Amino acid sequence: MATARAEVAPLLQRWYVLIVMCAVYAINIGARYVVTTVFEPIRLELKLTDAGAAFVTGVPLALFYVGCGLPIAWLADRSNRRNIVATSLILWSGFTVSCGLALSSLQFVLARIGVGVGEAGATPPSTSIVSDCFPAERRLMALSIFALGAPIGAYLGADTAGAVAQAYGWRAAFFALGVPGVLLGALVFLTIREPRRGRLDAVAAVGKASFSESLAFLWRQRAAFHVIMGSGVCSLWGWGLVWFTPTFLLRTYGLNVAQAGSLMGHIHLVGGIAATAVAAWLMSRPLMLDPRRSLWTLGWVTGCATVFSIIAYWTHSLWLARAMLWAYVPAIYFFIGPCMALVLNLAPSHMRSTFTAWSVLVGNVFNLIVAVQGVGILSDWFGGVHGSDAASLRWALLVLAPTGFWATWHFFLGARTVVPEMKRAVGYGSA
Repeated sequence: MATARAEVAPLLQRWYVLIVMCAVYAINIGARYVVTTVFEPIRLELKLTDAGAAFVTGVPLALFYVGCGLPIAWLADRSNRRNIVATSLILWSGFTVSCGLALSSLQFVLARIGVGVGEAGATPPSTSIVSDCFPAERRLMALSIFALGAPIGAYLGADTAGAVAQAYGWRAAFFALGVPGVLLGALVFLTIREPRRGRLDAVAAVGKASFSESLAFLWRQRAAFHVIMGSGVCSLWGWGLVWFTPTFLLRTYGLNVAQAGSLMGHIHLVGGIAATAVAAWLMSRPLMLDPRRSLWTLGWVTGCATVFSIIAYWTHSLWLARAMLWAYVPAIYFFIGPCMALVLNLAPSHMRSTFTAWSVLVGNVFNLIVAVQGVGILSDWFGGVHGSDAASLRWALLVLAPTGFWATWHFFLGARTVVPEMKRAVGYGSA
């Protein structure tokens, strides 16, 4: 422990790394979810059904994200993580610009594939770098700060993209999110140093784990399984609903792209930052040193927010829908930082990128494939021969909304074994 303490980076250096990695995460989320704001203009221009637009905007990105995520994470556990983050950021930002240049559905699909390949190299190495800048007892706090990138990115993808799209067309929204990412990638290359892996762990891991060894250890960590599933189902539930909410507001209440983007953007920014900050503060309290309390809290917050989400899409009142959106959307940010930290603390230092990659994989399959494609198909089915409309989309979202209770169940189950399994992860590296 004394050796680990001696390697703690200077305060300014580690906070600079955390802030830059948070900015990378913000660009990641913004580039991914800008399509939710301009979903309806894209669908109309490319003459697609809801299911067709859902496939074009979500599924190609998810499939290649999933396909590339684990190999890149395996590489990140063995090579320079800084270089992987910077290269990935420049790659997906360039393809985000390409989305705005697409003239057909095929071109748009190919550009989204490029975004997915690039984004696959973002979160696992980023969180691994952050974990080597902060000791274990401060990682819940640090990863909650890192998670601020999600509401900031969602704000950029909603409010900023909506205003740009209303003024200059939907294509310009992709340019506004892509160009800054290329510049940030260069900053990462030039100013971030690769930290020594596991330098702040009480017991440093020895050697490099094979993929099969990492997977076998993950399967034995039942708490890690439930945290990953709980986080993934939260993505299915909350981020799946949010994907279609701007389109729901356009169809149901007659808002334009800028108005829907502004409404959702402010909820993402203010509510998301507030929820993330509360999570960071709460997880840094001495009471939360027991990880079971962290999981119990995540379960209760998600369960209560699920009720609000059902009301948000059931009501026909814009005032009540807005109030319920303010009540439930912040909860989709509350879980991000704590779940990232719990997954990292349940993994030996030389398996962290792989554990995180599995968590990201599950979340993106549930969100970008199951939720997005599922809601699109259901909306077309409920619309029948008349096609999808406000009513059909409402019913599709009401099918999805109760799945938040499923995430609650996983969080409560994870609390049963999390304490001994964290101890096993600490001791595994020296075995």
